[in-house]
Amino acid sequence: MQIEVNSLSKSYGTTEHQVVAVKSASFTVGSGEFLSIVGHSGSGKSTLLSMIGGILRPGSGAVKIDGKDLWSHGDNELAQIRNRSFAFVYQFASLVPTLTAAENVLLPTIFGGTATRRDAETLLEQVGLGNRLSSYPSELSGGEQQRVAIARAFINRPSLILADEPTGNLDEETEAEIMKLFERFNQQEKITIIMVTHNTDLAARAHRRFKMKAGVIEELK
Repeated sequence: MQIEVNSLSKSYGTTEHQVVAVKSASFTVGSGEFLSIVGHSGSGKSTLLSMIGGILRPGSGAVKIDGKDLWSHGDNELAQIRNRSFAFVYQFASLVPTLTAAENVLLPTIFGGTATRRDAETLLEQVGLGNRLSSYPSELSGGEQQRVAIARAFINRPSLILADEPTGNLDEETEAEIMKLFERFNQQEKITIIMVTHNTDLAARAHRRFKMKAGVIEELK
């Protein structure tokens, strides 16, 4: 999946009291690339990620996916694209407490997809949770819950993973394990990944690094 971000901007507030969250962001992400965006809280990186993911409508500019403007689609088409081609991983796993690990992984298939229970079990095995298929979130550690969330993100075999501080709530050891999972899926499945983080060490493990400050993004060499 080729992604082109062209002069993307987003502001909040009134004309008199306007806060610029993202200012004229422009860059491309090649198919199968792993890109990181580092920046402090409030720098605009989560807003940028939401616009690329079809969640937050830009104030101006465009996001092109394989040459087609993402935001030219209607709401229903956008929802289908998000479910079929995109997947999101956030700082908190946000698992459904009344569902088992396997059932949580299968949740996105309700809205479309052909994955089976066996596919969910295979993914959980790949993230090291083959023995926790029937466990509920309350029975899992924070790191285990995040692994379930990652397996859930991959269940529909997306072309793009958008990760917003995916290790921000984890200890260093678990953080390293989660990063290895992202790298493995990126290398083996050739899935494009854009990861937002405040951790410069994690950001350095991506193919390309960007820094965001006060809504302005620039590539780090």
